[in-house]
Amino acid sequence: MGTTGSGRRAYIGSFTSAGGRGISTAAVDPETGALTPLHATDEVPDPSYLAVTPDGRHLYAVSETSDGAAAAFTLTGNGPVPLGAPVPVRGAAPTHLALWGGHLLTANYTSGSVSALRVAADGSLAGPAAVLRHEGSGPNPERQEGPHAHAVSPDPSGRWLLSVDLGTDSVRSCELHPAGGEPVVRHEVRLRAGSGPRHLAFHPRGGHAYVVNELSSTVTPCRWDAATGTLTPLTETAVLPPDAGDNYPSELVVSPDGRFAWVANRGHDSISVLAVDPSGDGLALVTTVPCGGHWPRDLALHPGGRHLYAANERSGDVTWFALDPATGTPEAGGSIAVPAASCVVFA
Repeated sequence: MGTTGSGRRAYIGSFTSAGGRGISTAAVDPETGALTPLHATDEVPDPSYLAVTPDGRHLYAVSETSDGAAAAFTLTGNGPVPLGAPVPVRGAAPTHLALWGGHLLTANYTSGSVSALRVAADGSLAGPAAVLRHEGSGPNPERQEGPHAHAVSPDPSGRWLLSVDLGTDSVRSCELHPAGGEPVVRHEVRLRAGSGPRHLAFHPRGGHAYVVNELSSTVTPCRWDAATGTLTPLTETAVLPPDAGDNYPSELVVSPDGRFAWVANRGHDSISVLAVDPSGDGLALVTTVPCGGHWPRDLALHPGGRHLYAANERSGDVTWFALDPATGTPEAGGSIAVPAASCVVFA
C-alpha cells in the first residue's frame, strides 16, 4: 500500500455501468511513469471519482448512481479492501469528493447539492449525511436548468471548502457547521453567465485558484483570500484555438512550481498547455497535444511532478506523458486498457 515496499500505486476509477472494472490498481514506474495493471474490484457501482488519505492508508469512492453513495476502503498489498458498506449521501449522482475537516464531502451533480459524511478513527464512513442544497440556474436551458454541483475542493489553509456549480455559474466558499457537520455557505461568487464552471485547482502559493469552465472551454483565474474566504475572478482564457469545434473541458491541474497548468479537453481530445503568469493572475495558451485516446474525463499529475495521466473514458484507456520541465509540453509515453476510465489518483 502507499509508497511502502513495492512503491507507489495508481488507483483508477471507472463506470461499471459502461463496462468498467470498478477500481483498478496499477504499479507506477518512478522513472518512466509507466503503469502496470495489478488487480481490480467492482465492489461499488460506478466509482467514478476517488480520493486517498495523505498517509496512503485509505481510499474513498463515490458511487455515481441515482441514489448516490460513498464507500471507504483500506489500501493493502492486495488492493483496496472495503471498509464497511457504502453509505448513502442523500444526493443523486455524486461526481466528486474530498476529505475535509474530519469529513468526506461529495458534490452531487443531479441533485445540485453537497453532502458531508463523518470519517471515523478507523477510516470508515458514518451517516446520515448532512446536506447543503444549492439554489439557482443559468442561461443554458439544457445544462443549467437548476444547480449542478460538480466539485468540492478544500483550500490550502484547510479552513474553507469551495463548491463549484456548473448549473449556477458560481463557486461557493463554505465552512463546516460545528454542530450539524454540514457545509455552510459564507460567500458565493458568480462567474460569467453560461460558462459552466466544473472543477478548480489552486496555485501552489495558495493565493490563486483556476476554475475550468465546461460550457465555454475556458479557464477563469481568480485571486483567493483565505482570511475572508473570498474568490475574485480576474480574466477568462480560452483553452483551445478559435474554431476548434465542440469541446467540454473536464479537469485542470497546476505544476508544483506554479509555472504551468494543463487542461483535459473532451471533444477536441487533447491536453492544453497553459503558461501561468509569474504573478499568478493570468494564463496564456501555449499549445495542445493529443490526449492519446477519446474523451479524457480526468487529468492527474503524478506527485513527483514529472508525469501526467489522462483517463480516457470512451476509448477505455489511461495514457501517460513525460513533462518537459522547460516548456511544460507533455510527451506521450504509453497507455493501458481501462474500460470506461474516469479518474486517476496516487498513493
